[in-house]
Amino acid sequence: MRNDGIASRLAPLLTRILLGEGREAAGDLPIRVRAWDGSTVGPPGAPAFVIRHRRALRRLLWKPGEMGLARAYVAGELDIEGDVFGALDAVQRVMRSGDEPIRLSSDDKREIVRTAVTLGAVGPEPKPPPEEFPSGAPGPLRASAAFFARLLGPSMAHGSGLWADAVDLDAAQQAALNTLAERLELLPGQRVLDLNAGWGSLGCHLAEQLGVRVVAMTRSPEQAEFMAERARALGVAELVDVRGWDLAEAGGGPYDAIVGMAGAETLSHEIAPIYDLLAPGGRLMLQQPVRRPGPHQIRRTFTTSYMFPEDGELLPLGALVAALEDAGLEIRAIGALREHHARTLRAWAANLQRHWAECSDLAGEGVARVWLLYLAASALACESGRIGVHEICAIRRDRDGRAGVALLDTPAVRGVPLGS
Repeated sequence: MRNDGIASRLAPLLTRILLGEGREAAGDLPIRVRAWDGSTVGPPGAPAFVIRHRRALRRLLWKPGEMGLARAYVAGELDIEGDVFGALDAVQRVMRSGDEPIRLSSDDKREIVRTAVTLGAVGPEPKPPPEEFPSGAPGPLRASAAFFARLLGPSMAHGSGLWADAVDLDAAQQAALNTLAERLELLPGQRVLDLNAGWGSLGCHLAEQLGVRVVAMTRSPEQAEFMAERARALGVAELVDVRGWDLAEAGGGPYDAIVGMAGAETLSHEIAPIYDLLAPGGRLMLQQPVRRPGPHQIRRTFTTSYMFPEDGELLPLGALVAALEDAGLEIRAIGALREHHARTLRAWAANLQRHWAECSDLAGEGVARVWLLYLAASALACESGRIGVHEICAIRRDRDGRAGVALLDTPAVRGVPLGS
């Protein structure tokens, strides 16, 4: 590998635009960089970022930090060689400073421009990749059922698996479905509203195992068609009613239970109407990513630009609990799933990498890159504690203030310590 050439001139520039003000020594760069001329710089054995085109530098010049890096990667102008998790972790550990955007001093800006000029990387800001949503776009990135079958695995479950005794993703997802069905304590014929049905894994499982009637909210016609076909194949079509994403389509209730499992697809329904949809004594099981508490500056990030722009700004757990209580619901138990969710995200990423060629053909390489970046970044955020995933059990009391027998003395997540 060449250790001179363009890469050696890139190192100070990249250190500034990735790490921010006051960072200028090549030794501060926590990654290896390979430039388009084949030259390399950075610590031996460190994860490698491969800059394939000068346009990647232009993106970083215009958007220092997370957004510039993400745009260059999604566009294929920058690649990550080897361990994607290790590469992102190395950059994130030094890039983040209180989750603030990268700031550059006047001296930094002058030096960056001077270096960029010599490398031929100066020019107008490149257009964002087509996979990026315009500001205020209404929905998350889509891909086909065939794509998600390879990413999520055969179960097509999009929530967090439970890994206490599971040896692989399929077993972890089956454990999660079985545990939830057990805790709901529903009887045949009772009604369940699935707020985030995805590809139908949970709703069809509840209908098949418990004999309950499920109304399922899906984001897309393809999800609705897939779930309806899945219910027919399992012989429970008469128990599964698939509807659209607007909560008004759930009707007026009452429902004996409402479930909302978030994972690969974040839940974004308003909380207030849930109370009216529940029958007195009805139960709510809500699984949702949350951010750590404290001041939070709302800004465009990779997640809000490529995945979930309408609800990408996560709430702290306390704010989510307060919203449920303000709606009139009584919190019965809360369980943490952060480690389980991180392991699930890593398993999904491994599936995507294993089926990379197929997934790229099915959805386009840009979409595959978005999903890999999202899964890896989310797993690292879970592992570091920057985000968490909690399951909240709540109930609507009856007119006498009773909660019913369900959920009494029942922990939110029973018997699910994370295995080694």
